[in-house]
Amino acid sequence: MRLSSPGLLVDITGIPGLSKIEASAGGGLRIGALVTHAQIEKSPDVRKHAPLLAQAAPHIAHPAIRNRGTLGGSLALADPAAEYPACALALNATFIVLSKKGERRVKATEFFKGLFETDLKSAEILAAAEFPAVDKSAFVELARRHGDYAIVGLAAVRTGSQKRFAFLGAGATPVLAVNASKASSLEEARQALEKDLDPPADLYHSSPTKLHLAGVLLERAWNTL
Repeated sequence: MRLSSPGLLVDITGIPGLSKIEASAGGGLRIGALVTHAQIEKSPDVRKHAPLLAQAAPHIAHPAIRNRGTLGGSLALADPAAEYPACALALNATFIVLSKKGERRVKATEFFKGLFETDLKSAEILAAAEFPAVDKSAFVELARRHGDYAIVGLAAVRTGSQKRFAFLGAGATPVLAVNASKASSLEEARQALEKDLDPPADLYHSSPTKLHLAGVLLERAWNTL
């Protein structure tokens, strides 16, 4: 996409520990940055401890891409139409960032700074992400064709009575719908979306159209949770 023109590329696939999927404290999951989309889609551990990621993975492009693309690559690129950033926001994930200075932990709510911009500093790499356990999850997405960039999508989770809704394709970053997440009824949540979202228009869809579609997805996810 010509977003950068590096003078030097470093292959990090030989760094130990970046390709692991491990259970973490409290029933959650730690996933290394080099774990592929296909591995996430098929992993029994992901389906058990972080099923939202397994639900989202089939929506990512096509099998050839899922066999090569990685969790860390998706999160670090921070494409606002990508699935994993919204999932991380919904799950309130924590990112483990490494450099020569040591380890730094960054919450998903603080990681995505703008369009293709993150909290990663020079000489840092994203090493892993930790995803807390939740009671129920749902991932829904609308695209013109399967594998296309999403028009709009929604990662939704519930823990007890608390819900969290994070949208993709609805802003310059994934957007946590704070007001809709606090709603006690579906109708209240749909009305709250007008405060939470101001989706940019694209070549095919106006902002009001995308807001309407976000409401459609919210209803589908709400009824699943």
